[in-house]
Amino acid sequence: MPGKSQSYSDAVLNVLRGTSITGVSPYLGLFSVAPADDSSAGTELAGNGYARQAIVFGAPVTDTGNLRKIANTNNIQFGPASADWPQAVAFGVFDAQSNGNLLYWNTLATPKTIQQGDFGQFAPGSLIVEED
Repeated sequence: MPGKSQSYSDAVLNVLRGTSITGVSPYLGLFSVAPADDSSAGTELAGNGYARQAIVFGAPVTDTGNLRKIANTNNIQFGPASADWPQAVAFGVFDAQSNGNLLYWNTLATPKTIQQGDFGQFAPGSLIVEED
């Protein structure tokens, strides 16, 4: 089930204990094996021209079922791939361009394989993070 990583869920819950959360400059990563809510890390793509990309989110809005959501406002482009990448099945929002912490993740509606010389792109509004 997509959602927040356990470490970020703990950070949100710790607000109720007086611990503040520091804002981040978010980066988007792609996974060939999705993370899971049980803290399994998943498998992030690596090498062959892959690098996390900066993501800019718009203000929260209400979605169906009274969920709150934010979506990317920028065009996000990965690549070009210097060799075929494994199929991307999920995305993750991280707090750093490399290493760092996974904050949120979700599966891609349509898995994508980026082939040598190709780019992976996400149009504005296509990546959504929800809270209920």
